[in-house]
Amino acid sequence: MDKQLLALLVCPLCQGKLKYVREAGELHCLYDGLAYPITDDIPVMLPEEARPLSADEKLPTSAGRTGDA
Repeated sequence: MDKQLLALLVCPLCQGKLKYVREAGELHCLYDGLAYPITDDIPVMLPEEARPLSADEKLPTSAGRTGDA
């Protein structure tokens, strides 16, 4: 995904920043809890095409977190 294009894209509902999730091929809006798909390198920025994020996907991740309690 082109970094310049990513910098321009915002959530169509709240105009907030999107997080690019390369592994899933999606752009996530953590505020609205939606994942917008990227099809053939083209972001599909239609709310009706987005899927709801799971609770785990909404949680912030930390590079230092290991998951050990």
